[in-house]
Amino acid sequence: MPLLDGKVAIVTGGGRGIGRAIAAALAEAGASILITAARTSEELAASAAAIRSAGGRVLTEQADVSREADCRRVVARARDELGGLDILVNNAGRGYRFVLDANQDLPEAERLKFWNTPPDIWRLIIDANVTGPFLMAQAALPAMLAQRWGRILNIGATSGTMRKAGNAPYGISKATIEPATIIWAQDLAGTGVTVNTLLPGGATATGMTTSLSAGAGKSLLDPAIMGPPAVWLASAAADSVSGARVNAKRWDASLPGAEAFARARAAEVIVDEQ
Repeated sequence: MPLLDGKVAIVTGGGRGIGRAIAAALAEAGASILITAARTSEELAASAAAIRSAGGRVLTEQADVSREADCRRVVARARDELGGLDILVNNAGRGYRFVLDANQDLPEAERLKFWNTPPDIWRLIIDANVTGPFLMAQAALPAMLAQRWGRILNIGATSGTMRKAGNAPYGISKATIEPATIIWAQDLAGTGVTVNTLLPGGATATGMTTSLSAGAGKSLLDPAIMGPPAVWLASAAADSVSGARVNAKRWDASLPGAEAFARARAAEVIVDEQ
């Protein structure tokens, strides 16, 4: 039996890149999927068509995760039309492409300096990348807590991405996901709901990618590497795993899930110094 047979998952930002790859993997593992995007309805349709052609069950919903009403509407639709909610993948986000676009009139060397980021663009990125996962988790948790089982996957980034010069506010927003996962996991201990961070492990070929993403001489990762660890973390096999940080680049899909997890588990970015 597929690992996720009978489960229902929401994947935010499921129209392209990492979200599309995870949604496809969860569907292949047996889950029914609802994918969202804030603006790209054509990409949502393409993702859904690919999942359906492979025999999966999928719904699409245009929604902005930074809006509480949109988050509640997405969860309600999953429960009403797919029969419940078991898995939430907080993938939707906005990157520093928005900062570059807003600063086209500045010299290239100045375009990503944090003090040149327009405040409305700063808020746009923080709202999507920090407030969005919170609002989606808040909307999803009543169903998960009632059934005493659920999975929340927060999509993270490498410590290098968080600290890279010129990468504010995106790096700051991704750094915020790290303690969020750890705090939420502790708050949810004993409820049957787990929370984990999954990161690709490097610059990845997504809609947020720019010529600056990989760096000179480096290739971009395939978003498909996120699929196998996402499926395992979303399954009953990972019941005891919560508050972990998993690097998909280190995941060896040829190994049993628990062994692959042990190899791919990454050190926490935030270390207790007490």
